[in-house]
Amino acid sequence: MALRTLDSLGSLAGKRVIVRVDFNVPLKDGVITDDGRVRAALPTIDHLIGQGARVIACSHLGRPDGAPDPKYSLEPVAQRLSELLGKPVAFAGDTVGESAEQVVAALADGDVAVIENLRFNPGETAKDAGERRAFAEQLASLGDTLVSDGFGVVHRKQASVYDLAELLPSAAGYLIEKEVEVLDRLTENPERPYAVVLGGSKVSDKLGVIEHLLPRADKILVGGGMLFTFLAALGHKVGKSLLEADQLETVKGYIATAQERGVELVLPVDAVMASGFAADADHVVAAADALEDTAFGAEGMGLDIGPKSAELFADAIRSSRTVFWNGPMGVFEMPAFAAGTRAVAQALTEVDGLSVVGGGDSAAAVRQLGFDDAAFGHISTGGGASLEFLEGKKLPGLEVLGWA
Repeated sequence: MALRTLDSLGSLAGKRVIVRVDFNVPLKDGVITDDGRVRAALPTIDHLIGQGARVIACSHLGRPDGAPDPKYSLEPVAQRLSELLGKPVAFAGDTVGESAEQVVAALADGDVAVIENLRFNPGETAKDAGERRAFAEQLASLGDTLVSDGFGVVHRKQASVYDLAELLPSAAGYLIEKEVEVLDRLTENPERPYAVVLGGSKVSDKLGVIEHLLPRADKILVGGGMLFTFLAALGHKVGKSLLEADQLETVKGYIATAQERGVELVLPVDAVMASGFAADADHVVAAADALEDTAFGAEGMGLDIGPKSAELFADAIRSSRTVFWNGPMGVFEMPAFAAGTRAVAQALTEVDGLSVVGGGDSAAAVRQLGFDDAAFGHISTGGGASLEFLEGKKLPGLEVLGWA
């Protein structure tokens, strides 16, 4: 079945439209440090305003454990949305209580409101289906229809993502429509050569996507903390680098499968070894088969891929027509260990074809390192959701919108 899109809802003039967005943005001292997810929601919200809908945006932020917590309030997000839209945005201090009801009742055609953090209500993430449904029914009373546009949560069976879409006429917004279109291309009909670049801390976080994409990719590049489990599987000593010893046999299996299928498995040939996990730690470059042959010995820890590996990865990326990247190559938050991630990001901007940054830390990294979103083919807003889609899993927030 095809995904239901905005066109399926007909005219929304004068309708109260609940928009489930993903405004789970990073905050520091009440200030948004990356508004990428707010910007990603603008095309859908602008369309609804243009139609004369009364827009009620709702989202979660952080993990407040089912109770109000001022540090997780969406009020700063409502203020930023107002700035981006260039018009007032009303804010309700609760989700389904008196404030929300009054704010929604006061909306005129084309107006926008944001209600408070959905996870302030325990019903949003409740494991009990009845409790979730009861909260969804309260939310449904605020609107006439639902536009689901929070791709970062479509892998969660939560009240505002799943149950609400069953209770109201519902469809996907432009962001979810775009995410599904791009990720479907990565799994069903990628232009070749197709390279998958995986980083981040743990192999265990990427097991499903490696298994699902091994038969589909032409090249798989492995960096980040997970590279040391791969190097250890090849018999190399890795010092105090991040190592998942319980995944060594699994990784050996991936290496063998890649060889059998003719998939080019590109592993780092060098790494940046440091005296400790600190921004000012002493560090040197070491060959992949000699990581303990430095002044740090077995106490050294790898915090980035090395310069030769960065060049190797960049060449493999630039020579591909389709590239999916998820996970930084090192501890990019520390300038001394950001070069590998920067090299991969730069190479993605030079791909003659489709380049996809797979959300999460990768999206944060490209922005922190100064890259413009427009330099990439697509930056996903959902790290976990993107990976589960690429693993071939059924995502409840998409299934309820007709995707199968």
